[in-house]
Amino acid sequence: MEFAALIALTVLIGMLIILVAIAVGKQKGEISDQLEQKEEDSVAEESAVKASTAKKQKQQRPRKEKAQQQTFSHRLLASSLKSHSGNVTSLDFSSNGKYLATCADDRTVRIWSTKDFLDRDHKCLRANVELDHATLVRFSPDSKAFITWLANGDTIRIFKMTKKDDGSFTFKAAPEDFPQKHKTNVINIGIAETGMTAKCIQTEWLKGRKIASTDTNILIWDLKGEVLASVITNQITNSYAAISPCGRFVASCGFTPDVKVWEVCFGKGGEFKEVARAFDLKGHSAGVHSFAFSNDSRRMATVSKDGTWRLWDTDVEYKKQQDPYLLKSVPCQSSEGSRVALSPDARVVAISNSCSVAMYSTSTGQLEEEFHGVHSEEITDLRFDINSRYLVCSGDRAVRVFHNAPGYRAAIQDMQAMLKKAQNEGMKQRLKQQIQEAQSALDTVLTAPKD
Repeated sequence: MEFAALIALTVLIGMLIILVAIAVGKQKGEISDQLEQKEEDSVAEESAVKASTAKKQKQQRPRKEKAQQQTFSHRLLASSLKSHSGNVTSLDFSSNGKYLATCADDRTVRIWSTKDFLDRDHKCLRANVELDHATLVRFSPDSKAFITWLANGDTIRIFKMTKKDDGSFTFKAAPEDFPQKHKTNVINIGIAETGMTAKCIQTEWLKGRKIASTDTNILIWDLKGEVLASVITNQITNSYAAISPCGRFVASCGFTPDVKVWEVCFGKGGEFKEVARAFDLKGHSAGVHSFAFSNDSRRMATVSKDGTWRLWDTDVEYKKQQDPYLLKSVPCQSSEGSRVALSPDARVVAISNSCSVAMYSTSTGQLEEEFHGVHSEEITDLRFDINSRYLVCSGDRAVRVFHNAPGYRAAIQDMQAMLKKAQNEGMKQRLKQQIQEAQSALDTVLTAPKD
């Protein structure tokens, strides 16, 4: 009996021990689960904090700042046109003097009204260059269209300008671009006319350092994109080429110390005939950077690596083998890529040198004005407007417009010289009135308040 009670007590004690062990194990499991959960929650919370911090840092990360626009001021600065978001590579005035076209690597062409140059705000119209950007832009002779050279497409695209009732324009690109004919970089384009109709488009390409005539050609196109003629310049490398404002001549310069000029000939019915050699401008002792025509093509200006600019009388009978006359040779500062602009009335020459511009009188050869640090990058284009009132240049995202004060002074001097020779009283009165008006305009330019 006692033995059975002892066994029962032993069994009971064993069961109690097992129950205690189970309870303790369960409690430890719960504690372990709680610890694991807390650890997981801590890790999750830490990850969330890190993610939140990273997100805030990303949100607070400063955006990449755009390059600061070059600040420039001068007493003759009429305005700075600043709508482009990319560097301006080319500009051109319409033949009617009403518009300025600019193109940039922001895939747009901008059309500005010249009558707004003196306003505080400068509005412009935008033409988008789809899937490409233009490096060159030129107006058609009738100012109703413009052509562009496409950087990636290596071809010409024509845009037609349609005037709306409110005076603005819509722009429509031609259905097809010109066929690709050039194999290397094109340095200029232009449109010539005969009478009132545009007849041909000129392009010239540039090839670096290799002697190959096919790499320095001028192509003459019709408006349908057909090549009419190919002119071999034989200049090793071309630095510049252009069509004269009258549309009669096309010229090229480069490695050799001369400028070669050809006449684009058309028949009486307007049909293309040939491109014939007209004359050369000879006299520089080194390669020519650039050249420019006067509005009537009777004068040309050149700037050379020899450190001079020259003015030429090109109103000659070249078909009778008469050569152009050298009128002026003036020392100047120039560099690779320098451009020369000749005012339409041939009274003023402007020379670009890197980021700066100098203006000279063609009658005296004297340096009239200097503009230093006009752009933050090298000047890409330099032109006078059709009325010789403004000089415009591009280099960075801005277009600078300067008053042509040297032109006003030269015009006054010319009229004063004419007044001394005039014998007709009516002519004298007209000249006096014109001198007074020109002097008043010059005084306004010199005394105008600057922003």
